[in-house]
Amino acid sequence: MATTRTPDTLLRILDYSSRADPYSLYAELRETPVALQEDGSYVISTYRELTDILHNPHLSSDVRNLSHPVEAFERSGTPSFINLDPPEHDRLRRMAMRHFGPPHTPELVAGLEPDLTATVGSLIDGFAGKEQIDIVDDFAYPFPVTVICHLLGVPREDEPRFHLWVNAIIDSIDYNPKTDPKERLTNGRQATTDLREYLGGLVEQRHGRPGDDLLSRLANDDGPDGRMTDDEIVATANLLLIAGHETTVNLITNGMLTLLRHPQVLRRLGDEPGLVVPLVEELLRYEPPVHIIPWRASYSDITVADTVIPKGSRIMLMLASGSRDPNRFHDPDRFDPDRRDNQHLGFGSGIHLCFGGPLARRETQIALNELVRRLDRPRLVADPPPYRRSPVLRGPIHLHIEQGDG
Repeated sequence: MATTRTPDTLLRILDYSSRADPYSLYAELRETPVALQEDGSYVISTYRELTDILHNPHLSSDVRNLSHPVEAFERSGTPSFINLDPPEHDRLRRMAMRHFGPPHTPELVAGLEPDLTATVGSLIDGFAGKEQIDIVDDFAYPFPVTVICHLLGVPREDEPRFHLWVNAIIDSIDYNPKTDPKERLTNGRQATTDLREYLGGLVEQRHGRPGDDLLSRLANDDGPDGRMTDDEIVATANLLLIAGHETTVNLITNGMLTLLRHPQVLRRLGDEPGLVVPLVEELLRYEPPVHIIPWRASYSDITVADTVIPKGSRIMLMLASGSRDPNRFHDPDRFDPDRRDNQHLGFGSGIHLCFGGPLARRETQIALNELVRRLDRPRLVADPPPYRRSPVLRGPIHLHIEQGDG
């Protein structure tokens, strides 16, 4: 049966003071795999229960299935497919995937590799003459932003505009009406409107002008499922623009931080570039870019770990906790790039498995290999570094390093 023994643990996890290291608190949370909260929501924190519910067809991503809608999650405009259920989710995801990856465009990620490598090299060239490097501002942010702008067909010079909007949207994801100023939610909603209007203008420009970018393809190509409406294209582009760089920024930054904390692994990667493939998988388990899915809803009563979750309940999924579950992973708090059977939850699971996972993996593999190859005896300036506010998309807001003799 679920108990209410963990509300304080959850509050401590969400509190900013725990951002640098929430993992001991996740261990506390796992003592009650399905924890009923005082507000009637449920928190799931263990690997088996998370994977079970992520594959449960009665789990909904549509806010309309919540019995008591949460103000921060109320619908605003046409939702992206990540916030829909089958069959609409499946239709829109299929339509987007036709232009983003296999089986229709299997060469997409591989075809980008020369550009990815060139962009990474150019950014590292920019470190020359700097006493300190901020891995976030100088590298981990501009790299995936450049890539996703190219893929979507969003002008790179417009980045300062949508950067402000994205920050406001991310800041409103974990809005708590009990403790946060209403301004956070208001700013997030306005930013969502502004970003969608901006993307809508780009979509209008693409009609009748076929091109290689994703916006052009979606606006002009008809597949087996027909063509997306403009609102659906905007919602899809909105999702890809935000998720396409925010998660990769965290993954690259968390990766470099982890390597600097494990110098023997850093040295080994310098000698064995092929190690980067399992190493990134271990990063996705050990220091993932997304820690929490802040809500899902139950279509009907769902039984998880002998606990009945009533229809319409809000369910919070603690993905990062599941990936540190000792009942699934041996010695889970150890960073081990040689780990086998590493079925982590770093990109989720089930029908909402991360759409851009293959691209994020390859971006991070190239980024870490080149950083390790070209940096000269890098070392942290501060450990722990300052973290972003969000417990959902968790990562350093800055990661300052020095290199050379110092």
